[in-house]
Amino acid sequence: MHFTVAIMGRPNVGKSTLYNRLCGGRDALVHSTPGLTRDRREGEGRLGALEFTVIDTAGLEEAPEGSLEFRMRAQSEYAMTDADVVLLLIDARAGITPIDRHFAKWAHKTERPVVLVANKCEGRAGEGGILDAYALGLGEPVAISAEHGLGMAELHDALCAFAGPDTEPEIDETAAGSELTGAPDQALRLAIVGRPNVGKSTLVNQLVGAERVITGPEPGVTRDAISVRWTWRHRDINLFDTAGMRRRARVHEKLEQLSVGDALRAIRFAHVVVLVLDAEVMLERQDLTIADHVAEEGRALVIAANKWDLIKNRREAMVRLGERLEISLPQLRGIPVVPLSALTGAGMQKLIPAVVKAYDTWNRRLDTGPLNRWLEGALEKHPPPMAKGRRVRLRYITQVKARPPSFVVFASVPEALPDSYHRYLVNGLREDFGLAGVPIRLTLRRGRNPYARR
Repeated sequence: MHFTVAIMGRPNVGKSTLYNRLCGGRDALVHSTPGLTRDRREGEGRLGALEFTVIDTAGLEEAPEGSLEFRMRAQSEYAMTDADVVLLLIDARAGITPIDRHFAKWAHKTERPVVLVANKCEGRAGEGGILDAYALGLGEPVAISAEHGLGMAELHDALCAFAGPDTEPEIDETAAGSELTGAPDQALRLAIVGRPNVGKSTLVNQLVGAERVITGPEPGVTRDAISVRWTWRHRDINLFDTAGMRRRARVHEKLEQLSVGDALRAIRFAHVVVLVLDAEVMLERQDLTIADHVAEEGRALVIAANKWDLIKNRREAMVRLGERLEISLPQLRGIPVVPLSALTGAGMQKLIPAVVKAYDTWNRRLDTGPLNRWLEGALEKHPPPMAKGRRVRLRYITQVKARPPSFVVFASVPEALPDSYHRYLVNGLREDFGLAGVPIRLTLRRGRNPYARR
């Protein structure tokens, strides 16, 4: 029986490290800064024969209502209501703190079963903390080291009680922390990116219809890429809310470098990327830098012009945006632009249809016959230039892969073909085959038509 485990505790006790250990990856950011994790993160964990959903949460802290810390705690409480069992972590090396005692009292009042876990127990430095943990009244603590993988067998035994009778209790050779195997994820992976404070998290919450990620007026509320599973019209979608990406020259702190790196990783593994713009100051230099990076990674792109409800002359704003895109992002000509307001929900119904259309275009495969008929027409309309007194011959074109659409053209002297003619071919493919808004890879190779008779 599949079950859900929520990892909770005060800040900086190793919750994200344990999450990474159970899920077999490094999805959650880990740093010595307390309170690094703010939103709850879900992943698929495994310990021996046990398979379960793991929820990483923010630290449990007392905070005034309305503050960022209060919103973080609210996300942790949402995670607790979704969980079948709660792992309450303490730092064995630091010993029992007043905050640990406070949340031990909270654990006694909850209806969810609680397993006390003493982390950082490698060596002898944690022995005193393990003994002190009995005073919390939550039973025998499970001593582990999430960083070094110690105590995973004992944690496995503690979780077996919540797995149902059909799960075999013994541990197999696939130790905790190994990568999960199985069928590839068929869900559409959608990354929401943009500069800080443009409304990315508000957009995610509006899409899923719940306060799934923390929002607020403070810049940089989101620190790591949070995956949210969602279903739209029977289509599975994995939404990735990411941290705001500032210009590289302005990123100095290690914590922000980790956040930006996590956002870049979300782009790399996404199928489609939604670039959120602030409609009042849209398409700044950093917006163009992010869009160019999406193109370099070969991902489909959709632009969401957020805060559209604040724009007075909307027609003029759309014309200005279209002209700027045409000039600054010619490699992604025809990018779909969706004006919307994530706060009010206006225009949101058009976003996901645009994403699905971009995804289908990104996956498109073209037959070789129509491609070569198109190449003949393109050559007649605009013949290639001369090279050393002889015209460059383009003999054959074929699509070698999709995601993004990638083509190979066989030429007599490929190195003599100028960049301008390369752009002419790419733009022709984009316009004549409806490949707007996605990167196109076109490679020139020396060779003969492989289907011509020798």
